[in-house]
Order: sequence, then C-alpha cells, then structure tokens
Amino acid sequence: MVFIQQIKKQNINIKNDVLSGLTVALALVPEAVAFSLIANVSPLIGLYTAFIIGLITSFLGGRPGMISGATGAIAVVVVSLVATHGVEYLFSAVVLMGLIQITIGLLRLGKFIRLVPHPVIFGFVNGLAIVIFMAQLTQFKVTDSAGVQHWLSGTPLYIMLGFVLLTMAIIHFLPKLTKAVPASLTAILVVSAIIIYFNIPTRTVGDIASIAGGFPEFHLPQVPLNWETLTIIFPYSFIMALVGLIESLLTLAVVDEMTETRGRGNKECVAQGIANITTGFFGGMGGCAMIGQNIINVSSGGRSRISGIIAAVGLLLFVLVGSSLIEQVPMAALVGLMFMVCIGTFEWASLKIFRKVPLTDVLVMVLVTLITAIFHNLAIAVISGVIISALAFAWESAVRIRARKFTDEKGRKHYEIFGPLFFGSVASFQEKFDIQNDPADVIINFKESRVVDHSAIEALHKITERYSKVGKKAHLRHLSEDCQRLLTNAASIIEVNYWEDPHYKVAINTLEG
Repeated sequence: MVFIQQIKKQNINIKNDVLSGLTVALALVPEAVAFSLIANVSPLIGLYTAFIIGLITSFLGGRPGMISGATGAIAVVVVSLVATHGVEYLFSAVVLMGLIQITIGLLRLGKFIRLVPHPVIFGFVNGLAIVIFMAQLTQFKVTDSAGVQHWLSGTPLYIMLGFVLLTMAIIHFLPKLTKAVPASLTAILVVSAIIIYFNIPTRTVGDIASIAGGFPEFHLPQVPLNWETLTIIFPYSFIMALVGLIESLLTLAVVDEMTETRGRGNKECVAQGIANITTGFFGGMGGCAMIGQNIINVSSGGRSRISGIIAAVGLLLFVLVGSSLIEQVPMAALVGLMFMVCIGTFEWASLKIFRKVPLTDVLVMVLVTLITAIFHNLAIAVISGVIISALAFAWESAVRIRARKFTDEKGRKHYEIFGPLFFGSVASFQEKFDIQNDPADVIINFKESRVVDHSAIEALHKITERYSKVGKKAHLRHLSEDCQRLLTNAASIIEVNYWEDPHYKVAINTLEG
C-alpha cells in the first residue's frame, strides 16, 4: 500500500517504466554475455550477476531508475585473477569488493565524487561511448574454420548494416510520431519480426551463446580462509570496488543531469556493496551501474525503481523460460540500439567548447577519453584527470599571489598579501620581500590571504627568521582564526610574530604603537 501511495504521489507512469524495463532487459542480454566471455567465465555468470545486482540496487540504490549489472570495466579487472587462480577466487573477491564499497558508503566518502571536474566527466562519458561503440564492431566479424576472425562482406554485411540502420531509424523517428511506446523496444520487436517472419539469415543472440539456465543457487566460495587468500584477492577487490563506485557515481551524476533530479551517492555506494556481496555468494562476477543501459532507460521513459526491477526480473525470466525466444532476437537490432546509445551518451557539446575553455580542461577531457577508450580502466582515467586538474588549479592559484607595498608615517614597511599561501605559492611569496633594504619593522598583512598548509607555515618561519638575522622584526597581521590555529598548532616547529589587534588575541613579541 505504501509503495502504491508513493507511485501516485510521484506521478509515476507505470506503463513507461514497465516497457522501458523490458527494453533494458533485452539490451542486457548480449552485454552480460559479452562481459562474461571477456572475464573467461560462463555466460550464465554474467546473466545472474546482472539480475542480482540490478534487482538489489533497484530497491536500495541512491536514485530511482538506475540500472546496474555486469560491466566491462569490472570484467577486464578480473581476467588475470580467473586465469591464474580460478573462478572460486573471483567469487570471494567479489564478496570482499562489496564489503569495501559498503565501508566507503558508511564513511560517507561518496561525496568526494563532487571533486571530479566537469572535463573529467565529459571525458568519462565520451570514453565510454567509444568503448560501447567498439564493442559492437565484433558483431560485424565472423570466425572461419581455422578460428581466424574476418570482417563480414557481401550479402551478410549488407543484411547486417541494413537492419542496424533500420533499427536506428525507428529509434530516431518514432518519437516524432508518438511517444506511447518506447522507440527502442518497438525497433527491436519490428526488426525481430521481419527477420523471423521472412527467415532472413543473420546473426542472433543464440549464435553468441545459449542463455538457458535455472535459478541462481547459493554458493560459498571454495577458497581457503587464510591470509594468503586475502593477499591474493584484496588487490583485485580494491580495484573493482573503486572502479565500480567511480562508474556508478559518475553515471548517477549523468542521470541526475538528464532528469534534473539529484541522487544520493553514499546510499548508492552501500547498495552497490550489498549487491556485490550477494552476487558473490550466488556465483556472480561483480558489477556496477551501466551508463549505456541507463541512457536507454531514461530515454525510454524509465524514471522510477519499477523500471530497474522489471529489467532485472525480465532478464531472469529470459534465462528461466524465455531463452528460446530471446535467442532468436537478431543482433542487428541490438547493435543498432547500442549505436543510438553511443550517440546519446557522447557529449557532442564538448567538441564545441575546445576554443572556449582553458587548454588544461581540453587536455584533461582528451586524456580521460583516451585512457577510458584504450585501456578500459576507469579508475586510472578519472584519477589521472582529477590529479591533472588539481595540479593546474594549484599552479593558477600559485601565480596569483601578490603583495601591495607601502610605508606608513612611522616608517614601517607594509606588505598586503593577496591570494592563498600554500605549497605552490611559497616561492613567489618569498620573492616579494626586500629584506636588506626594508626598515626595522615590517608588517605583513593577511587580510586578503590565507595560510593553508605546512609549506606556508614554513615559509612564514623563514621570512621572520631572515628578518631577525639582520636585526629586523616581521609581524603578521589580520590572520584569520583558522590560520592562527594552524600556526599555534605548529608552535613547536616554528616561531612567528603576530601583530595584536582587537580581533586576534594570539600575540607573540607584539609591536607597540
């Protein structure tokens, strides 16, 4: 009853959510199978992972309408673990991955995703769009009897291209005629009906792998519970946890922007952790939010938790009872759908701002895109972008520190400092002073500045020490309370002189007058 009341209160369109969920479920099948093959595990493992993670995060996640499942970002991390130690170690690594994610969520560290600059987000989504596009190109290849892959040619290629373009055309033009049904689902059904009715020879889902199976069973990972096992799985678990949360939280930010709403990052971290622990105990490979499927869901009208639940349950029903039908779905329809997802995911606006934003932002955007697209390593891509952006910001702040100088009627030299004093600006700060030619008393005014870190404290110590060596005194004035606390806490390390005024009570060797 409460759930129904929430639906009415939020004005949720159940029909759109149900149809959108079914569309996502169809799109999840080839993706889950492909990512399983990348990780060298059974296709059913990827399908079970998509079902379990999708269902749990739909109920517990940080925002309605988020779609999660088995992803390529996680699959590429675990390839070497599966190859070296076997699939049981994968299951245990996924459980530990979930525990790490829950810890991050409970510590409320998800808020740090706000530190990711916009160019990094642009690079992230552009890189993923390229990854999704490149992944579809394998459907245009065929393997010969010798096991060598070749590009399709002749009639098979024309059939594939024709139905891919038909799918894309339906998805693009149908919303201009009616929005009563999701264009993506309509395109899949129309193309499937044409190919099946006319018995047109082309690749189908069943040609990739069989998706028939039973209900996922509870399974304790068969690994020794000792320190050696922990040392084996922890590096993989930690990387998977970070990659999963980075992709999930950035995807959440993208969906927030698309729907003009705001999700809860820390809640999503905990939900992802619970989902991964569960999937680890049911023989899953781990996963996170999927930006492609989220784009499909949002563009098809999915806005509530219903769409995610329908997608997960629908995927399980495909495995249990509908495998014979789903295996007949032509890959051309799903490839066309994913091509449209690529077009919708790529931030085309980012290409228009190259000459309108700082060069550093452009470089960060391109770097994150390339690392994501080439190495499929989202953690390194995003962290690299954040580090470069932070260093660029530090440099810009460093070069902006300046000092206004004047001498008062009593012959005291004043330095009014503008800009933050921190590790990046201490060199420029020290160059502002003319110690040999300054009078006996020097006042350094920090009304328009802040002392930020230990490097800044050390710089103040050196300045006062240099003035002291030539028999002069340097006094610090108008330090904010947080700066005073910073200096007071460092009193055992350095000694500085404060100028006493009515607002700042801490004073050492104060100047009279």
